[in-house]
Amino acid sequence: MELNDSYPRRLLQTLEVSKSPGGGSQCSLHEETPTDTNASHRHAIADAAWEALKRSIVYFRGQPIGTVAAIDKSQGAALNYDQVFMRDFIPSALAFLMKGEHLIVKNFLVETARLQSREKMVDLFKLGQGVMPASFKVHHRNPTQKTESLLADFGETAIGRVAPVDSGLWWIILLRAYTRLTGDNSLAESPNCQRAMHLILRLCLSEGCDTSPALLCADGCSMIDRRMGIYGYPIEIQALFFMAMRCALSMLKQDSDADFVSHITKRIKALSYHLHSYYWLDFQRLNDIYRYKTEEYSQTALNKFNVIPESIPDWIFDFMPGRGGYFIGNVSPARMDFRWFCLGNFIAILSSLATGEQAEAILDLVEERWEELIGVMPLKICYPAMENQEWQIVTGCDPKNTRWSYHNGGSWPVLLWLLVAVSVKLGRPHLARRAMEMMERRLAKDDFPEYYDGKAGRYVGKQARKFQTWSVAGYLVAKMLLDDPSHLRIIALEDDGHSRFRAPCLKRSNSCP
Repeated sequence: MELNDSYPRRLLQTLEVSKSPGGGSQCSLHEETPTDTNASHRHAIADAAWEALKRSIVYFRGQPIGTVAAIDKSQGAALNYDQVFMRDFIPSALAFLMKGEHLIVKNFLVETARLQSREKMVDLFKLGQGVMPASFKVHHRNPTQKTESLLADFGETAIGRVAPVDSGLWWIILLRAYTRLTGDNSLAESPNCQRAMHLILRLCLSEGCDTSPALLCADGCSMIDRRMGIYGYPIEIQALFFMAMRCALSMLKQDSDADFVSHITKRIKALSYHLHSYYWLDFQRLNDIYRYKTEEYSQTALNKFNVIPESIPDWIFDFMPGRGGYFIGNVSPARMDFRWFCLGNFIAILSSLATGEQAEAILDLVEERWEELIGVMPLKICYPAMENQEWQIVTGCDPKNTRWSYHNGGSWPVLLWLLVAVSVKLGRPHLARRAMEMMERRLAKDDFPEYYDGKAGRYVGKQARKFQTWSVAGYLVAKMLLDDPSHLRIIALEDDGHSRFRAPCLKRSNSCP
């Protein structure tokens, strides 16, 4: 791994941080018009971000292969922040693709497909062939001879010992992005990549005792990789699963197993129906659930999961606007997790899992609840935060996930690129620009932290790493999407008219007075 010890200096050379008369910090340049000053400021931030991103590149046998999670030299122990994470590399990969630097993305896809084929053991249990690693790092076996190998973590050393369900789904989505932007089908059609897609999807499509088309997951299997009560059928995994299946259908060779392709197509429609029927929430749907009868035993039951209305949390009645809606976090027997999860809802828009009206309703909700979901630093990973006894029971008293911190209602700059992408897709770039302007006031000045704490996201996270790579890359992707909306084609799927089950009466609610 080749990492430069020095921090990005271009921003410090370009911007001068001074104290405002009110005591706060502000970035000032030489005397210019406000428009020129803003443009120069954005230019300086972008230059600093590119410099930070390039410093994070990891080399394997002389070739770029990925980016480390963070390059914060102020922290003593690196823990696993010096590794290349599958999910963390996605915004880095998109930034490199949009800039025309394709080699690092190709190398990443090729090498991770090779890692997938390794035998994966946790204690005495062998993981499924399709599991992709959570992360990997370059190991120098013999420094004198400069022999290198890749060490992969499939969950056996991760906190909580949970295999990453999202890694394989992100891998398929990234493969399509690479193919779309380069126009090169040879990588996706190579035997290794075809095999990797087959293994990932066969693992996800495997039959069991479940009555749901959604993927059953453990806590900590995705971006929220600690105990946060997302076990079961979290919306983030379901939306990624839907998108990965659609991406795979566009890349599987025509001579692929017809039964396998048919299985994927049927699962897409079943999953779409399930999520539209049971996960979508707007004002009218909330009112219906509030009036549910329980203990229904019939094929025509309305309350199919026997959700007790008294279990609906008080906060949702004030949070739900009359105009807007979203996919809730989780549904399982006698349980509905009403929390808002950013990534799952925005992926639902990008993948066209959400109908056009649902997609607009999701952004309506964001706009109506801007103070809660955006605050002063985009973007809440979930809302609201758990606290007191609920936090104790659900997180196991996790000191890192205290209220309004980290995964428990923390604000994550990396999520900006998703907000910008969905805003551009729906023709509402003003939302993206508003969030970008807020982030540009502090992100570079705060050294691109991993996350922010507080109900409004005012404070740099108490354990946040500085120069967190996906915070850097997320900003760059967001900026490039706004500068050139045509980049959206590599990460967004249009509704093809066949992959989504048309569930009845799933429109924005306008029935609230």
